[in-house]
Amino acid sequence: MAQHNELGKKGEELALNFLIKNGYTIRDTNWRFQKAEVDIIAEKNGILAVIEVKTRSSSYFGNPQDFVSPKKIKLLVKAIDEYISSKNLDVEVRFDIIAIVRKNDEFLIEHIEDAFLHF
Repeated sequence: MAQHNELGKKGEELALNFLIKNGYTIRDTNWRFQKAEVDIIAEKNGILAVIEVKTRSSSYFGNPQDFVSPKKIKLLVKAIDEYISSKNLDVEVRFDIIAIVRKNDEFLIEHIEDAFLHF
């Protein structure tokens, strides 16, 4: 497996553990609809959190959250509309980013709630 794929997989594992530790219930991971893949769908306090995980080996080229494109946001919104419809859910939805940067042998995790409001 390519090194960047391994880093991404490690980032998603760290994000899942972070969310569980912080009281989230994980509903789905790597959920796909058409061209979109939703990294993590979690729930806490009646809010469905749609989470995009971005992991980088450094912040030299920018913060991980800076790499979520408007096209990706549009795909995620379309996918989660389908998810809610197919599961017949009546929940509030929030789009978050978990940004992870490796610094030496540590990983710094930042959970950005309502991340797409900042775009």
